[in-house]
Amino acid sequence: MAATPEMRASDGDRDRVAAALREHVAEGRLSVEEFNDRLEQLYRSRTYGELATLTADLPEIDLHRLPAAAAESDRPLPARRDDKARTALKAAWAGWAGITAVNWMVWLTIGVTSGHFVYPWPLWVMGPWGTVLLAGTLIGVAAKPRRRR
Repeated sequence: MAATPEMRASDGDRDRVAAALREHVAEGRLSVEEFNDRLEQLYRSRTYGELATLTADLPEIDLHRLPAAAAESDRPLPARRDDKARTALKAAWAGWAGITAVNWMVWLTIGVTSGHFVYPWPLWVMGPWGTVLLAGTLIGVAAKPRRRR
């Protein structure tokens, strides 16, 4: 029996439309605000006709081929998350480099003005912090999901 616009939609049907809307957001056809608005309407919808109006202005996606709940582990992370992680990592390294430079400048200034250089204490600041950052960087690179071909 073919589905008519007046027929009641199931939770699985609503989940497939939500997955389609997520795909459209990922492809840049919908903004996050539009997605949130449509998602609210989606879960208030009761019929196939109401579900169809939510995607009427979007290209057709075979909703029955999309899983009801997309498995996040099967999908590579979106580029935006990778960019945010990369930016955060660069900021952490920049903070480490800045603080290290300030400590070495203080050590150098004290050594030059006093006439003798003391133990290089900035190593105790840069060493542990740098080790933690390096480990985080290496673990982060190793933990990146590999794209399947």
